[in-house]
Amino acid sequence: MTADSSQAAQDDTGSSRLMGSTNDLADDTPRSRLDQVLQWVPRILSSKPHVIALVALGVYLIVLPLLGVMVSAKSELIGGNYTNVTSDIAASIAAGGTLHLVNQGRKRRQMDEERLRLARETHQLLHQVYGDAARQLGHITGAAGPGARRPPLPGEPDRLDPGGGT
Repeated sequence: MTADSSQAAQDDTGSSRLMGSTNDLADDTPRSRLDQVLQWVPRILSSKPHVIALVALGVYLIVLPLLGVMVSAKSELIGGNYTNVTSDIAASIAAGGTLHLVNQGRKRRQMDEERLRLARETHQLLHQVYGDAARQLGHITGAAGPGARRPPLPGEPDRLDPGGGT
């Protein structure tokens, strides 16, 4: 396999055409029907009814044989053995924990974006209200350099230049 053929197997973003990027989270809004279906798998695995069913299966396949109750070979074949049941319960708990962390991360990101938006709006408002002071400090450059005045706000009378003495 040459470098050209491996480059051809990747799209413009650098991820494989067959698989998406392996280092990012799923999109907040799934793009395809398959993504929509797969988005529900962790929720189903970590649901309370699924965990309760696995615990009941564990009791039936693990605890009852330990207490001397005979469980049929067919039941064990269909239900699995103790390693299958315990690993399924652990996977369900892990899926629930992962869902919780992903949801927390998304909420945190949305809150951070909102905070940043509010900070930028506050910054712009402060520059509008205290534009003269910002110019004197050199925060506003260009045609409106130090000493330049901002236009009066609607309903505000024309202001005299405080340093001009007029």
